[in-house]
Amino acid sequence: MYDERMKKLRSAMKSKGLDGVFLIGDYNRNYISGFTGDESFALITADKAFFITDSRFTEQAKQEVHGFQCLEYSKNTTIADFTADLVKKENIKKLGFEEDIVSFSTYSLYKSKLGCELVPMEGIIEKIREIKDHTELEAIKAAAAIADKAFDHMLKFIKAGMTEREVGLELEFFMKKSGAKELSFPSIVASGVRSSLPHGQATSKVINNGEFLTLDYGCVYNGYCSDMTRTIVIGKPSEKMVEIYNIVLEANNRALKAYKAGVPCIDVDNVARDYITEKGYGKNFGHSLGHGVGRQIHEAPTIGYRNASLLKAGMVVTDEPGIYIPDFGGVRIEDLLLVTDDKCEVISKSPKQLICI
Repeated sequence: MYDERMKKLRSAMKSKGLDGVFLIGDYNRNYISGFTGDESFALITADKAFFITDSRFTEQAKQEVHGFQCLEYSKNTTIADFTADLVKKENIKKLGFEEDIVSFSTYSLYKSKLGCELVPMEGIIEKIREIKDHTELEAIKAAAAIADKAFDHMLKFIKAGMTEREVGLELEFFMKKSGAKELSFPSIVASGVRSSLPHGQATSKVINNGEFLTLDYGCVYNGYCSDMTRTIVIGKPSEKMVEIYNIVLEANNRALKAYKAGVPCIDVDNVARDYITEKGYGKNFGHSLGHGVGRQIHEAPTIGYRNASLLKAGMVVTDEPGIYIPDFGGVRIEDLLLVTDDKCEVISKSPKQLICI
């Protein structure tokens, strides 16, 4: 698994004319190495791989890291000076760096110290990460299963009169108790008129009868995220609430049929967006239909109206249309799914019909 990832990285390095790459970001470094910690570094050349850390993580790195020589830099030197010596020793002339992660001040420091040309990597590891292998899929599906289990639990827990924060805390506690390491992102718990906020995090607002309640949440299992949204109704819904819910549900289901390898992301987005527009709510669906999910909650590709790149088998993405009406409320229904050659596999198993509690 790690050998295959390294092989792909070195092939990309060769095509870009890089003598090496220097990894600072946790997600890319850990994807390539197998490390589960942070505040460490990796330098990779065409035939060598160095994992660089300090005394806090040396033992952990030796236990976890695959295919790297583990090096410890001491308090008597800086990581920049330590890396500069290694770059010189390995005769590296062009070194790739993560331009979306490295700050300008850090870039300036390394440029002054390393004595080589620093070349933006342009997301070469992120592109490799778009296609999930078997181990990654197992972790994502386990994280999704915890989220599904949590939704079933929350349907029994939620009652009118609770605050959004009470719901959010119970949701987090249940997922962690069920095996999650942490949340994929701060859970969105938005009720009533606040459900028109696509990213409305939990507040002290009381959840009342006759309101929408949107739960958008996920958890991390073995380093991989899940992501799911369900909107329910507390008490009895109005006719307009039912209308909006059914439109979003139909948009979600239509898009699911369009997700397959070789289809442009923009075309899938259009399936859901055109239907919502046809029903008169196009201006109330402002965000993209979906996004990639993996080590990070938002990864490539974006399933949106500006992205014409093609879906590929092995991508894990979301399908999350929504309608948001200010001073009324909103609905979003989100599934996590795996793209295959001729269809998609829906990973989220929680029911999607309108649920009233």
